[in-house]
Amino acid sequence: MDQFPPTRRTQLKRLPKRGVYDKAAVHAILDEGLICHGVFTIDGQTYVIPTGYVRVDDSLYIHGSPASRMLGALSQAIDVCVAVTLLDGLVLARSAFHHSMNYRSVVVLGKARLVSDPVEKRNALHAFVDHVAQGRWDEARQPTQNELDGTSVLALPLDEVSAKVRTGPPIDDEEDYGLPIWAGVVPLRTEPGEPIADPRLAPGLQPFDTARLIRG
Repeated sequence: MDQFPPTRRTQLKRLPKRGVYDKAAVHAILDEGLICHGVFTIDGQTYVIPTGYVRVDDSLYIHGSPASRMLGALSQAIDVCVAVTLLDGLVLARSAFHHSMNYRSVVVLGKARLVSDPVEKRNALHAFVDHVAQGRWDEARQPTQNELDGTSVLALPLDEVSAKVRTGPPIDDEEDYGLPIWAGVVPLRTEPGEPIADPRLAPGLQPFDTARLIRG
């Protein structure tokens, strides 16, 4: 199937025309992003925690310390909602009411599982490092067994998923289009800056090629 079937929880009710369920489109958003926000509830208290992630096939992987509140809770197979948002532009309308943003977002619902298989765990960490910078895993020192033991990895299946996308100019009330007020879109994008070398960097090493960070 090339679509995520909408469910009662993922079917967009407000502005449903912005809903996206195409798997390729959802995967593209997830592959471009770097940070997700996990939402979960423990003992009646709801938490929202930002963390890095990577998509591998039909799973979203997150990792961290076994002492992490989020990883510890999610490893118990409680319900979780994970959201990823890419901000593409500020939409400046003629009226204050119709100001908006252009964005691409994905929401994933489900239960995560603790990755116990050592091969899957190592492959997930490999994918995570290369998601940050292409090819970085192979040039970095490989993790020791103690480092692997001190890292928890969770997998969240991409089963119940939806995306929401806004593009295009502002949508003003018809009577406002003649107002002498500039309106349009101010594009936004994330770009790497000039690399700043570690003060303890060994001499003679070539600067990091930031082209390896370009995604999307």
